[in-house]
Amino acid sequence: MKILGAILAGGRSKRFGSDKAAALLNNMPLIEHVADALRGQVDDVIVCGREWPDMRCIADRPVDDKGPLGGLNAALHFARDGGFDYVFSVGCDVLPIPQMPAITDPNTAYFVEDHFLFGLWPVSLAPELDWHLEQQTNCSMRHWIETIGARPLQSQLTHFNINHPSDLIYAANKLATHT
Repeated sequence: MKILGAILAGGRSKRFGSDKAAALLNNMPLIEHVADALRGQVDDVIVCGREWPDMRCIADRPVDDKGPLGGLNAALHFARDGGFDYVFSVGCDVLPIPQMPAITDPNTAYFVEDHFLFGLWPVSLAPELDWHLEQQTNCSMRHWIETIGARPLQSQLTHFNINHPSDLIYAANKLATHT
């Protein structure tokens, strides 16, 4: 099985007030923490929805206003065209990254309960997500997960979203206790 890691990073960081992917956490940009955690679990890593130095980056699909599903859709197509079997998606603003789940059913999508950006998606879903984004007005990850019947997975980790600059202090303290 060949798996592509996709960092969904096309958000506008409105609540954060500046580019949160570039925000420093322990003297390293947040997106780099996420990429480092992914690299040991997947065959390749891409960034969806934005440019980032020294990383392969792709635009959201079909356009950049579809939220995380636009990034996931782009990643699924990129993965399918590149000979990958799955996409392991993560947000650029949630840590720590869970271990990728074991694949028990090759035709099933999985997501981490309560953290919908963490998911393992078969590339065969690419055409279905195209259709979904064309036909639906609800482009939330939650709605997509319900539509395709993705299976929830529980994580043993306590994940934390970084939505405000003050969350960086909390994240730095929590990461220190995880290592």
